[in-house]
Amino acid sequence: MIPENNKFYVAYRLQFFAKEGPGGEKTEEATTKKLEDARKEGQVARSQDLITASGLLALFMVIKLFSGYIAGGFLDAFSKSYKEIETLAKEEMTYQIGSKLMNQMGINILLICLPVFITGVVVAFVVNIFQVKWKLTGKPLQPKFNKINPLSGFKKMLSMDKIMELVKSIIKVGIIIYIVYNALKDELGKLYLLYEMGNLEVVIAYIGSIVLDLGIKISVLFIVVGLADFIYQKIKFKKDMRMTKQEIKDEFKQSEGDPQIKSKIKQKMRQASQRRMMQRLPEADVVITNPTHFACALKYDKEVSEAPILIAKGADLLAAKIKEIAKENEIPIVENKPLARMLYYNVDIESEIPGELYQMVAEVLAYVYSLKT
Repeated sequence: MIPENNKFYVAYRLQFFAKEGPGGEKTEEATTKKLEDARKEGQVARSQDLITASGLLALFMVIKLFSGYIAGGFLDAFSKSYKEIETLAKEEMTYQIGSKLMNQMGINILLICLPVFITGVVVAFVVNIFQVKWKLTGKPLQPKFNKINPLSGFKKMLSMDKIMELVKSIIKVGIIIYIVYNALKDELGKLYLLYEMGNLEVVIAYIGSIVLDLGIKISVLFIVVGLADFIYQKIKFKKDMRMTKQEIKDEFKQSEGDPQIKSKIKQKMRQASQRRMMQRLPEADVVITNPTHFACALKYDKEVSEAPILIAKGADLLAAKIKEIAKENEIPIVENKPLARMLYYNVDIESEIPGELYQMVAEVLAYVYSLKT
């Protein structure tokens, strides 16, 4: 704190107010590469509550729709089993016979319940695919030793995610208590009189109907909670995947290469290409100039190609170098401004000249050949 003219100025450093993380605050949207890498690691926006609620709703709905068939199947399975027990009771009952009988009963019950369980699993699987799309990865199954770190575990216990999970659990318990209370408060009188109904099948059907209705109502409200949780997970995932400007730059360098390194590589390639070009230049039949800005060297060998080939070209200093080497090797230099410009801009090195330039090049070559005779 520095006094000056009865005023006080406070010296501070702005970096103390900066958000933690490399490169500053994470303000940029995640790149496609980061999202793909996160998906490979199993990091996706997904609500497990929505998956569970959908599977339970499908389970209860199937049981309610096919309750007659399922109840009939159970009664038939138990009836057959008891008849076999009654028959076997007249004979000697052994452990093997009893075990076989129980196994057969278990198989019959499983066959009745299997379609119901399969429906719940399929619905949960479809809802999961709906949330995260289809892409298999084994990364989440790989052991990660940092997960057993007590310090990191303690931090997770106090994280916002755990607080949200606690809030969701409280909401779910509250929903269950509310639905059960409202569903049973009007049925309490009948429940107290169950012993007077006499018929066991009627009692079972009545209790089963109450349980199924409760399950469906709870599952529907849990789906609402799951949808809200899914939206929250999408927003949270998008926020967690944000990147700093420096991270985007670093990723670009990794994927595309450092611009400075790429520039140096291109420069090296150009230098190597120029060296090869200068090495072939003494083979040229003629050098066509602008006369000062461009220089293009042509070679024609009818046994190698059908048309003359451009073996070297350059502008300004490189053009002067081409003309210098041409003079050293006594290669004819012909001034033709239109032809030199067209060759420089339209023909690549080691390429044949296009048909449009045949006439002009032929006239130049004819002139050069006439000088040699």
